[in-house]
Order: sequence, then C-alpha cells, then structure tokens
Amino acid sequence: MAASPSPDAAPADGSDHDGATEDAFALRVGQRLRAIRQAQALSLSDVEERSGGRWSASAVGAYERGFRNLSLPRLKALADFYRVPVSVLMGETGPAGEPRDRRKLVLDLDALRGVDAAEPVQRFVQSIIEARGDFNGRVLSLRHDDLKALCVLCGGDIPTGVAQLRAWGVLVDGPEVAEPPPDFRARPGRATDRPA
Repeated sequence: MAASPSPDAAPADGSDHDGATEDAFALRVGQRLRAIRQAQALSLSDVEERSGGRWSASAVGAYERGFRNLSLPRLKALADFYRVPVSVLMGETGPAGEPRDRRKLVLDLDALRGVDAAEPVQRFVQSIIEARGDFNGRVLSLRHDDLKALCVLCGGDIPTGVAQLRAWGVLVDGPEVAEPPPDFRARPGRATDRPA
C-alpha cells in the first residue's frame, strides 16, 4: 500500500497549491464583502448606483463570489466605499504578533433582536446565519475573523465594539479585550433606554 503524500508536499506533477490558496482567499474576501454590503442594507444595484457606476453590480457580485480577484488599489477603494478598514476585508484582526484571545464571540440573538440601535449588526449576523444555514435562533458563535467587522458596525475598534455589545446585553461570551477609550459612551439599545 502506497503512503499518502503530506498535504503540504508539492504535487507530483510539479504544480503548486498557490492557485487553490489564492482562490480560497478570494472567496473569503468575497464573503466578507457580501456580509458588509448586506449589513449596510445595500443591494448590488444600490452599490452601482451610489458609486456612480464605479462599481458595477456584476463586478461586485463576481468579487463576492470569488470569481474575480481585486487588485490592492481596488480593494482599498471598495473598503473606502463601504467605510471599513481594508484589514476587515482581509480578515485581519490586529497587528501581527499580537496575542489574540481565541474565544469565539457568542451573541444572544433574542436579546439582539430587541436592540433598536443594532440594526446593522442584526443584518450582518443574519447574513452569517443564512450563509451557514444555522437557524437555531437562540445564540450564534462568530469566528474570530468576524469580530473586527462586527466591531466596526458597533462603532469602532475591538474594545469599543465589545463594550457596546456588552452594554446592549447581547454578548454571552467573548474575548477579553482592553478597556474601551475613556470617552466611550454606550449607545442606547432600545427606544425605552433613551433619555427623555
């Protein structure tokens, strides 16, 4: 019986895995693009219209499906259009070498549905639920790579976003992060929470 090659070994035909790795990376970037677009309640047509035709619906759809690769300047321009850091689209959560708390972010979906101010977060979470086909309806565990995108939707960096999720009472479990900035003020969660 022949031994199976190591998954890291080069194929016998001399080709390499770079094409597959690049395709997988393009697909992950595309999934993040779609999640951010949907979290902002934009259709592909809306993107084309609001960008004045700079981003055609068909091109953005192809980027989202991983069928087309984005150059770095175009990725930066699209990140600017969506008002998110490029690092969010790339799936980066912090500087290289920074220790990362690998606990998943667990959200209470029932509590989240009751937070009026969390509508962008609700749309982002809904796009993840639909992509996974995970409709249990009570809690949702998010991957660490989703944390930064979620925190941007909550209004800032990771410490600010986690603090906001905690203030809304929707965070069941999550990473230990630095304290939010001293000027952090939680946004009211429900209409009844707002000052008179």
